Amino acid sequence: MGKVLKMMALSGLIAFGCLWAACDDGGSGSGDVSGEVSGDTSGSTSSTAFDQPWSTPYGLPDFSAVTVESFSPAYATAIQQQQQEIDLITANNEPATFPNTLEALENSGAMLRRVGNVFGALNGTMTNPEMQAVAKEMAPVLSAHRDGIRLNEALFSRIDAVYQQRNELDLNPVPLRLLTETHKRFVRSGALLAGTEKEKLKELNKELALLTLQFGQNVLDETNRFAMILTNPADLAGLPDGVITAAAEKADRMDKAPANSWAFTLHKPSLIPFLQYSENRPLRERMFKGYAWVGNNGDGLDNKRILEKIAGLRLEKAKMLGFETHAHYMLDDNMAKHPDQVYSLLNKVWTPAIKRAGEEVVLMQKMIDADMAAAGKKSFKLAAWDWWFYAEKVKKQQYDLDEEMLRPYFQMENVRSGMFEVAHRLYGLNFKELPDAPRYIDEVSVWLVTEDDGTEVAVLSLDYFPRESKRGGAWMSSFRRQRYEGNQRITPLIFNVGNFTQPVGDAPALLSVDEVGTAWHEFGHALHGMLSNVQYRSLGGTSVAQDFVELPSQVMENWAFEPEVLALYARHYQTGELIPAELVAKLEKTKTFNQGFTSTEYLAACFLDMDWHTLTNMADVEATAIEDQSMANLGLIDEIISRYRSPYFRHIFAGGYSAGYYSYIWAEVLDADAFQAFKETGDIFDAATAQAFRENILEQGGSVDAMQLYRNFRGKEPGPEALLKRRGLAG
Repeated sequence: MGKVLKMMALSGLIAFGCLWAACDDGGSGSGDVSGEVSGDTSGSTSSTAFDQPWSTPYGLPDFSAVTVESFSPAYATAIQQQQQEIDLITANNEPATFPNTLEALENSGAMLRRVGNVFGALNGTMTNPEMQAVAKEMAPVLSAHRDGIRLNEALFSRIDAVYQQRNELDLNPVPLRLLTETHKRFVRSGALLAGTEKEKLKELNKELALLTLQFGQNVLDETNRFAMILTNPADLAGLPDGVITAAAEKADRMDKAPANSWAFTLHKPSLIPFLQYSENRPLRERMFKGYAWVGNNGDGLDNKRILEKIAGLRLEKAKMLGFETHAHYMLDDNMAKHPDQVYSLLNKVWTPAIKRAGEEVVLMQKMIDADMAAAGKKSFKLAAWDWWFYAEKVKKQQYDLDEEMLRPYFQMENVRSGMFEVAHRLYGLNFKELPDAPRYIDEVSVWLVTEDDGTEVAVLSLDYFPRESKRGGAWMSSFRRQRYEGNQRITPLIFNVGNFTQPVGDAPALLSVDEVGTAWHEFGHALHGMLSNVQYRSLGGTSVAQDFVELPSQVMENWAFEPEVLALYARHYQTGELIPAELVAKLEKTKTFNQGFTSTEYLAACFLDMDWHTLTNMADVEATAIEDQSMANLGLIDEIISRYRSPYFRHIFAGGYSAGYYSYIWAEVLDADAFQAFKETGDIFDAATAQAFRENILEQGGSVDAMQLYRNFRGKEPGPEALLKRRGLAG
């Protein structure tokens, strides 16, 4: 591991999206923790839409039978059912065995997974005050139920009895992996604590469930409440026509916006183009600060006190379980193993990144000075809200390229077709749209995924456009994970969610380069879930070490902009013309452009995450002071802020990436090296290499140690050479 970390410490950066890892929890069948409902769960026998697997095509959820009101009785029944299943395991008078204990536990909670996965999906994409009230009221219930399982002394006694016999049981590697991972999960959940400590841990977990839920809801609510309404056409100077049209359509949908106005929001398809192209510097500042101060405005949606409590409770929990800090606790279950390894990686990448960022500042400041002199105006110092604007101007000056030249070639439907075609060429997958399949909103598209011989692989649902009811970002999750029942492979039901540029006016959805990369990234996560071929659900798909899970997603980004791949899908939405070779060449030349900024803002967020979660004492901790000190220690320049500031850092305070946001850069060493395996053959679609990646990585889930999986594919541990070349940070 030390050798790998030494190489990784030289790596570059960043991924575009994330995995919504809270869903379909393999340990207790709990689903998304935000989807729990309260009330007395004893004696509930009410029939709900979730009682049995759905009889819909391919077992997709029957959304027509699901209402907000249906979740409470469904959760009550499902919790009772799993508790009864656990009681049967612990009441068994026969000696504990792998089948009567481990497999019985693995198979418990089927209804609860159905409820939790659907609620988690809907609360993330179609939330409303009623759903948020259900989530907030009932978040502690699942926490208590999960703890009731993992802190059940009789159940752990049986698991431990089997575990102590593991070397004599002659188990195959995958059942042995299930046994060892289950035992570890129970120990990490507090199974070895004394009785009074277990009760204390239960209360702590309940409080954390509520706080993390509230943090995420505050971010969503404040993001949605911000709107900059413009009424003067002169304030639109520099903005592309598509951005202006989208802003006009947004204003038309708002009750309080006056006629003939334009509304700009903090959703990325509105925010980023405004920062890139608006010539009105005060308005750029207003938009930027609206984003940078989410959760930090001293009102009812302020997250500072909430995140302080979250960090404190996490530290308390880690110490109860025998770890120095929350980061030590989290990393013990990851490839990195220890905070020192993560800091070593981040520090070694930070040095060339911040140096490059300083060079970029000089370049942009010269442009500002020249522009102001030509206009006969006093110059000003580059600020954070100027970066996107002047970076775009520098790119156009140096490479004769700006984003709007590329958008017409990245129609959403064509990008999707390109992803499907690459999956076909690599893995023999075929995608057939299912227009009549169940979906939770009409704009979701549903696809049957099959092998070339017609064998069913998965069902994929795609939900790509922003809504006020949808949380920000992009992610992958599932309605049902892959597993086996006997010899029958149960088809996984996977979904991708994004917040991409919507169709505006008569034009279709035309994506930015970053949005294209995000779509391919999340599709990589989807492939990981769809191609899973593991016996047990809790080891399947994306159930891998947190700092390994981004490999399948990030490696897919490599194909997105390869000239050979662009020729498959990048066609002008009006003329059908293939993207010109001249534009492709310009795009290729810009791959390392602005990498100082991109690297630095991402790495700053990684440091911030680690600094929060390596605190050893929470006395007198104040959120703003911690963040300010973290950035000061780094020497972060004024022109750049952390990609995520603490009050809206959902990944770590409302998601599954606490002490783990570094995972993207960790996995990037792997993905650059993995893609190099294709490059070395001279064919990015090389069949043997693709088959090896599928069999050794995508199909295996967490059934084998992560680094061993990588060695099985590549024949060696990863080196940094490919990544250094790609990021342009070497030397």
